[in-house]
Amino acid sequence: MPDARLTAQLPHTLSSTDFPTLGQKYQGKVRDTYAQGDRLVLITTDRLSAFDHVLTTLPFKGDLLNTLAHFWFQKTAHVVKNHVLDMPDPCVIVGRRAEPFKVEFVVRGYLTGSLWRDYEAGRDPYALALPPGMKKDQKFDRALLTPSTKAPIGEHDEPMSEQAVVDRGLLSSRDWARAKEAALGLFAEGQQQSARHGMILVDTKYEFGLIGQELVVIDEMHTPDSSRFWIAEGSQERFDRGEPQQMLDKENLRQWLIQERGFSGQGTPPPIPDEVRVMLADKYLSAFERITGQQFKLEVGDVRARLEKNLRAAKLL
Repeated sequence: MPDARLTAQLPHTLSSTDFPTLGQKYQGKVRDTYAQGDRLVLITTDRLSAFDHVLTTLPFKGDLLNTLAHFWFQKTAHVVKNHVLDMPDPCVIVGRRAEPFKVEFVVRGYLTGSLWRDYEAGRDPYALALPPGMKKDQKFDRALLTPSTKAPIGEHDEPMSEQAVVDRGLLSSRDWARAKEAALGLFAEGQQQSARHGMILVDTKYEFGLIGQELVVIDEMHTPDSSRFWIAEGSQERFDRGEPQQMLDKENLRQWLIQERGFSGQGTPPPIPDEVRVMLADKYLSAFERITGQQFKLEVGDVRARLEKNLRAAKLL
């Protein structure tokens, strides 16, 4: 049974923020980013998105995602530098402002998710030329990079091949090569750390940018929103039997939408019942505690009031 505090937090979820003194606001699907000079204040709300739609909020989601991203930024700083300066609140990262690339870097270790749906339908938007006869959730011999554009809220990201990224001028060949090397290095580090805690990092999304000429990883890293995690124990046996993997990520929501509501991004999204919101929050909590090996402190209460208090204490307001 999920922790009762997840249900108790439902009325207190953070759906939006409004702090004009922090700077110019950009609202993404999950994060509210405030820019002022060379500084960014990134506030991870409790909003939950899937299939490019913002659907609802989850209790403690912003705190869990932001704290986990900060954990990973610290763990991978030796692989590639990041934009983090401080974490004044569980759902806030203060970072250096970078010029972001217009491409998302999705690294995949297994044939699953949207790539499996493409493969099954005979589509090859990334020009991977995968061999015939592969099975769902099959592990690749080496990690593959499948880039896409970053679409505005409500629009769909556009998958493309590596060559198309350079040909269309989205990145220079030098920046592409640097970012690709960084993405694959981060993924390898993430897989090793996850394996130590009985988890499989299946695939993930990275965003990069430049501060001057320095390449940095930005936004978030290795969270259940941006990544797919499986429980390692019994994974091979489940694959051999053709059974679904045990997931601790947002794919639980996608599968619920597809199987229970017949929704995969087209038309008006269905409402998400409270019991599903709590179930998903429990998956995020489990992922955090398994990946980090740390217990997350659940404190029921007004996130907005706590956030404002901590921003003032940090002299950001």
